[in-house]
Amino acid sequence: MTQTRPATQPGTVPHPWWALVSLLIGLSMIIIDGSVVNVLLPDMVEDLGLTQTDAQWVNSIYSLLFAALLITVGLLADKYGRRLLFLAGIVVFLLGSLGSGSAQDSSFLIAARAVQAIGAAMMLPSSIAVINVLFEGRQRAVAFGLWGAVFGGAAGLGPLLGGWLAQDFSWRWAFLINIPIGIIAAAMVLRTVPENHGPPVRGFDPVGVLLSSVGLALIVYALIEGQDYGWWTAIGDFDVGPLHFGVGGLSIVPVALVVGFLFLGALIWWESRRAHTGEAALVDLSLFRIRRYGFGNVVALVVSLGEFGILFVLPLWMQSVHGTDPLTTGVILASLAIGTLASGGAARHVSALMGPTWVVRLGMALEIVGVVLIGLTLSVDRSPWWLVIPLIIYGLGLGFASAQLTNVVLSDVPPIKSGQASAMTSTFRQVGSALGAAILGAVLFSGLGVILGDDLAQEAGLTPEQRTELTNQVQTSAGQAIIGLEQVPGPGTVVDDAKAAYTDAARDTAWVAALFVLFGLLVSFGLPKDAPAEERESTHSTPPA
Repeated sequence: MTQTRPATQPGTVPHPWWALVSLLIGLSMIIIDGSVVNVLLPDMVEDLGLTQTDAQWVNSIYSLLFAALLITVGLLADKYGRRLLFLAGIVVFLLGSLGSGSAQDSSFLIAARAVQAIGAAMMLPSSIAVINVLFEGRQRAVAFGLWGAVFGGAAGLGPLLGGWLAQDFSWRWAFLINIPIGIIAAAMVLRTVPENHGPPVRGFDPVGVLLSSVGLALIVYALIEGQDYGWWTAIGDFDVGPLHFGVGGLSIVPVALVVGFLFLGALIWWESRRAHTGEAALVDLSLFRIRRYGFGNVVALVVSLGEFGILFVLPLWMQSVHGTDPLTTGVILASLAIGTLASGGAARHVSALMGPTWVVRLGMALEIVGVVLIGLTLSVDRSPWWLVIPLIIYGLGLGFASAQLTNVVLSDVPPIKSGQASAMTSTFRQVGSALGAAILGAVLFSGLGVILGDDLAQEAGLTPEQRTELTNQVQTSAGQAIIGLEQVPGPGTVVDDAKAAYTDAARDTAWVAALFVLFGLLVSFGLPKDAPAEERESTHSTPPA
């Protein structure tokens, strides 16, 4: 006979606000480390000799594993204890931070970032569940409002922190600083957060975990490795065990894409079968029959593709084309947080006037305006400080959309299923972030290679071999070779061509990001109308993801 373990009741913890503070300290680490890498990449490229493919993996592996493990870890937290999983997540995250800060090559750094992602995935759903237990009514709404403010603010302030540490100390300290912060957070959690469990877990779905993780990994792998192996015809040899894809034949990239989508298709079939037989399922497909939930998660996925992918592009462009130092780059990007914090704080009041769904649409519209202005502002001759205005507008949109999107998605979900539904929405958003960095990175570096190759073809003093070598040098270094080329005596037109090509490619990437968000805005019109204001008020404490 299964015994039901008592859960902590709201209002029974002596100091729940101190418990919230301890959770938010831990949460801020994992959110900052999701965005801090953007501004550190140029220094990493120079210090560790990262290629553009390595740079994309350092960025994408975190979001990818984070997304792949959220649902599974949420179930483990319900079974073994949410505080226990949060504390274990801190330990794993700190091990990954130590590895990232001490990495001497790209492979070790990527592996350490993967360990960080595992720890982060253990912490996020646990924090949501604990807050949901510790607070009730209006206090719960305030607690989740603070949770959301830290989520958005930490993402915006990450580049500023990273830029300061990279310039005055070393990029490594952006990771090593997590160790004292994590120890403080763990000590506070032990003292202030009571242990609690979720409903009894009926079983586990390892096949679902395998299908989802491998499927997503193969798709992201294909998007990132297309530059090295060719998008259709192989331009480099690929050998793993018995698999061999030689130059001139079919590339591994389309094969990985197809197999990845087949795995995701198999995941849908497998989860449907388990639900039909009454077995525990990783994904509750019945939730997607709820119109608001189904459309809302598509919006969350697509919008995330554009939202954070552009932040991968801007630091590389600023430091390669304008030679901005890491701190200046971080300050410029941190202007995003001004808009995010302002709109995030106002979102609830605006929602009372126009409804949460229209607040999400307003946010996406502002994001589109911001990204389009970013594209129009990018220039070889214009100072990157001009990006501050469009970044603030973009941040305003991000704050409005993020503050209400999860609430909109979950508003029609039965309360008993809100935990898994919330974890699934978090997964969609993290998958969108990983795919966004991969897709927009592919657009940036593919465009850079094509545009620069065409521009250099107009230079009469260069042989075809020199043009190819220069193009590859700039492309594979994620643009950082431009800085070195400026120091080499010779015709300045090559450097001018490289800067112009990088700017054109970055601008094209901004247009693609804007199109993703526009598609999300159009899909949002498939959402049903909001409930009347009095009904929304009674359910305003739904936890975010």
